[in-house]
Amino acid sequence: MSALLHISASPRGAASESLALARTFLEAFEETHPDVPVTTFDLWDGSLPQFGAAAVAGKMAVFAGEEPTGESAVAWRSAEATFRRVDAADRYLFSVPMWNAGVPYVLKQLIDVISQPGMLFSFDPEKGYTGLLTGKKAAVVYTSAVYGPGRGPAFGQDFQATFFTDWLRWAGINDVTEIHLRPDLAAPDVEAHRELAHAQARDAGKLF
Repeated sequence: MSALLHISASPRGAASESLALARTFLEAFEETHPDVPVTTFDLWDGSLPQFGAAAVAGKMAVFAGEEPTGESAVAWRSAEATFRRVDAADRYLFSVPMWNAGVPYVLKQLIDVISQPGMLFSFDPEKGYTGLLTGKKAAVVYTSAVYGPGRGPAFGQDFQATFFTDWLRWAGINDVTEIHLRPDLAAPDVEAHRELAHAQARDAGKLF
């Protein structure tokens, strides 16, 4: 059954620009797709497992064609459960604020937890990686308060959208819609930029 999963990487609640755009997207989506269930995975809710030494050992065991054991098996099962939570949907909405030119660390943590062999990707020594999340699509809300195209290096660089959209495609998701809100906070037309981004989110939600 078709389902949409909203994955939120912002901890700012009502103050979050990315979450506000996500709400606009979801309102439009639910109006035009009333039969598609929508759930939210708040990456700050404490349910995202760590991926430390035991989990890495489990991953390397799987790479070697072995079964993880002991603590490694427990950590590996947590990674599997998180992957299944994500894989259960066929449509994704990601709300991604820019942090220090990149993505919030909880989003990188999710990526490191679920990017596992036999789950999210396969690997061939001659052909390399193949993403396994095929047949799915994603919409991504990217926001930033300082960085913006054409503002110069003193205002930051974009390792946010370049990194995350590349990961989606590496994972096998090639149908990607991007919505950007990067207003110049020193300019008088901030609200116009915000209104345009919300209009784009609304249109994208209707057609998603």
